[in-house]
Amino acid sequence: MKMKEAGKTKSVGYEIGVRKTFQIPLEKAWKILFSEAGIQIWLGDAKSNDIKVYQSFSTSDGIAGQVRVLKPFSHIRMSWQKEHWKNVSTLQIRITKVKSGTTISFHQEKLLNSDQRHEMRKQWKQVLDQLSEILKNSNGERYHSE
Repeated sequence: MKMKEAGKTKSVGYEIGVRKTFQIPLEKAWKILFSEAGIQIWLGDAKSNDIKVYQSFSTSDGIAGQVRVLKPFSHIRMSWQKEHWKNVSTLQIRITKVKSGTTISFHQEKLLNSDQRHEMRKQWKQVLDQLSEILKNSNGERYHSE
């Protein structure tokens, strides 16, 4: 029996999802995620006014894309590409209210292969760790991860 390769889909190449739950209100998590400091962590040197529906962006770190959907206090969906990639992926960041606070999740699809999947899994985990530090230091509130 052939084993299915982790993260490989039938229709959108490879995908990865990572998430972490924080003990803060959803509104506060959204505001921090889309603050200049938050955007710097998950996107790079783009400014908050670069984050608009149908707005293209590029960063000095070599990330380019276009915002497709932006629903405040819910999610953002965008095309997302590193400069050395031949493919364009889709990135969705979603925040969800849960019993213990708010879950922030990163889901990326249309990755080319398992190497890109591994690369992005590592990156999004680091992003969540960096966001944890901002959220933890915001009014002394603590967080926990799933």
